[in-house]
Amino acid sequence: MAFSTTMLSWSTLEYGKKLGPQLAEARAAIKWATDYLIKCATATPGVLYVGIGDPNEDHKCWERPEDMDTIRSVYSVSQKNPGSDVAGETAAALAAASLVFRSSNPSYSKLLLSTAKKVMQFAIQYRGAYSDSLGSAVCPFYCSYSGYKDELLWGAAWLYRATNDGSYLNFIKSLGADDSADIFSWDNKFAGARVLLSRRTLVDNDKSFEPFMRQAEDFMCKIVSNSTTTYTRGGLMFKLPQVNMQYVTSITFLLTTYSKYMATTKHTFNCGNQIVTSTTLRVLAKKQVDYILGVNPLKMSYMVGFGQNYPKRIHHRGSSITSFAVHPQSFGCNQGFQQFFYTSNPNPNILTGAIVGGPDQSDGFADNRNDYSQSEPATYINAAAVGPLAYFAGLYSN
Repeated sequence: MAFSTTMLSWSTLEYGKKLGPQLAEARAAIKWATDYLIKCATATPGVLYVGIGDPNEDHKCWERPEDMDTIRSVYSVSQKNPGSDVAGETAAALAAASLVFRSSNPSYSKLLLSTAKKVMQFAIQYRGAYSDSLGSAVCPFYCSYSGYKDELLWGAAWLYRATNDGSYLNFIKSLGADDSADIFSWDNKFAGARVLLSRRTLVDNDKSFEPFMRQAEDFMCKIVSNSTTTYTRGGLMFKLPQVNMQYVTSITFLLTTYSKYMATTKHTFNCGNQIVTSTTLRVLAKKQVDYILGVNPLKMSYMVGFGQNYPKRIHHRGSSITSFAVHPQSFGCNQGFQQFFYTSNPNPNILTGAIVGGPDQSDGFADNRNDYSQSEPATYINAAAVGPLAYFAGLYSN
């Protein structure tokens, strides 16, 4: 949720003018999340609450939100049980959101920033992965596979952008620069942090940030030149089989944003013998967005409710079970599985706008509720897609 909030905030900062009437909706969505994150960070001194609900128990139930009766265990990180990764990401979300509200809600912006500073200090001072502290409460569902150094970099990068405080830049430099990345996701933030820091060189003409720019371009080369990135025959970026679309939308966001930065000074760079321009990145990004919206071998829109042909059996409890308005009686855990999960019937409720995990490496898509890697939507897929969608909507509005 914190990563989703950071990405939606970044989308709003970069593309807010192109969101039109949706800008107010974006701010409302961000505030819904940051209100919660502030409570998580301030309810108990020295504690950051990071999860509610036993994921193992929750996965045993297929029921509507209105009917949830699974145990609501509360999980937190602290000085003795650190979680630099989840704290760093929470700090990033609060700092990025503080920039979103700086003009429209100055008092709330100040609260966000002051809370972000405290959470970041906690992340830096008490280091450790939250997976190690919380174990089965977060693994194997959301383990910190990449460690916590990337979140420390990411959180500090956002706080530096929000404050211009040189201590954050000094901390960023102290982390070193030896981590190469060919992915960007809720778990691995290295590429995103480097694109964010590159703005200082490409837009603000601050040459001291060129090392981050070179790292960002090393990442872009891995995407553009196919050195570590494969593409389906239909042209979709394919990173990992588990919910691949999360990597597509996140990396596409970096492509459009870095392209936008490059365009300000007509900057180019080389990937071997290939000259990469802002247009190179923009064209690749547009192919990904077009594919998601239906320009693919199956002519399937992977955004639910968009177009005529979209996933009808998504892996989503509220979408797949008859609504409370139609059937106010409770469905139990097992009844939900038997009556709704295992059926081949389309979901009765359309989760409009949700982007699902997407097709396999051969452009195949079974539209099977039981295949979560293809049919499950996630906030971190959608949040990263907002920026590219706004960018291209603005670009082609005329």
